[in-house]
Amino acid sequence: MPFVFSRFMRPCCLVFLFLIGGGVTGCNKSNVTSTAKTKKMVDAPRRFIFITNGDDPYFDVLNAGLQAGAEKFALADKGLEVVMEKNNATAQGQIDRLRQLVTQADVAGVAISVIQAENIAIVEEMKRLTEKGVSVITVDGDINQKLFSDGRPYYIGTDNSIAGRLLGTAGKKVLESRGITEGGFIQFTGFTDNDNARARMNGCREAIGESYSEVDRMADSFDHSRARDNVRTALVNHPDVKALVGIWAYNAPAIAEVVAERGVRDEVSIFTFDAAAQAIEHMANGNIDCMIVQNPFEMGVQTVRLLLAMQEGQDAVLTNMFPDYDQPGGDKFTTGLRLIIPDAWENDEDAPISKNDLESAVSAGTLEVLSLSVFREWLKKYGLSSS
Repeated sequence: MPFVFSRFMRPCCLVFLFLIGGGVTGCNKSNVTSTAKTKKMVDAPRRFIFITNGDDPYFDVLNAGLQAGAEKFALADKGLEVVMEKNNATAQGQIDRLRQLVTQADVAGVAISVIQAENIAIVEEMKRLTEKGVSVITVDGDINQKLFSDGRPYYIGTDNSIAGRLLGTAGKKVLESRGITEGGFIQFTGFTDNDNARARMNGCREAIGESYSEVDRMADSFDHSRARDNVRTALVNHPDVKALVGIWAYNAPAIAEVVAERGVRDEVSIFTFDAAAQAIEHMANGNIDCMIVQNPFEMGVQTVRLLLAMQEGQDAVLTNMFPDYDQPGGDKFTTGLRLIIPDAWENDEDAPISKNDLESAVSAGTLEVLSLSVFREWLKKYGLSSS
């Protein structure tokens, strides 16, 4: 029978079977040692483990949220802890780690930012953990739900299709404000078969409109040096390109640095995702036009909340987080988006972008438009340098 998720499934309880051997009247050294080991295993905290898709400061912010969540929901008092493990930016790395976790008795829950949405081996290892009684969710990067509808019960993060459309809408406003009503744009990301990257790129292409042509999608396999080289190659091969779009956090500074290096800032518009510390400085210096920013800190907090609810069978929490669970898309908990614009645009009636341009998204609670200075104050409040 295929494994099927139940909404309120609880992890399997551990059952300890004490085997009484006939004729045993005492205990020996081996028995004492085994008892000590057993007590140590019981006393040790069980772990919620977060597996990233790679190593980037973006995940440092998410980890800060995990630790804040651990404190908020008192994991230590419950004999639990949350740990982030950074993957080596390969699918095999995630597969191998998931296989290892299946054999470890102290694993209470796993959250994973899936690196390849269609990788069946990753999904199979996730399902093996679930069948063992370990709660498994996706965060930030999802699996392809059309192919693997039974691969996970919940996703926490951004609605990346909406995020892509918002960036495309904002980018179109920037281009039109500069009198550019047609031309090519290029999108840069780590992997083109990653779920969040693909959804963002498709959304951006859809919203920017048919007047602008998508010239290329360039993947760098999470290699930051290659990310810069891709921008150099793009500018050489497509000297008339009108816009460069950064999809992952490190793509933004890579684009800004190479554009400055080549002295073509006046010829290209730059709109990006996420707010790496370097990207924030580049925007302050006029090298990035606008950024759609996720909330990885909140992703971390909500990850702890969800895994704990699944672990303890807190049905009320699950209902609160996923009130439309039985509806299409109801298994996703989104953590909000911000559009960051330069300070000079905030009160300028002639600025390329205003809140009114994205009024429907703002009023629906999908988007918050912030100036760079206001956004920096938010980061400072939580002791963060990026988001």
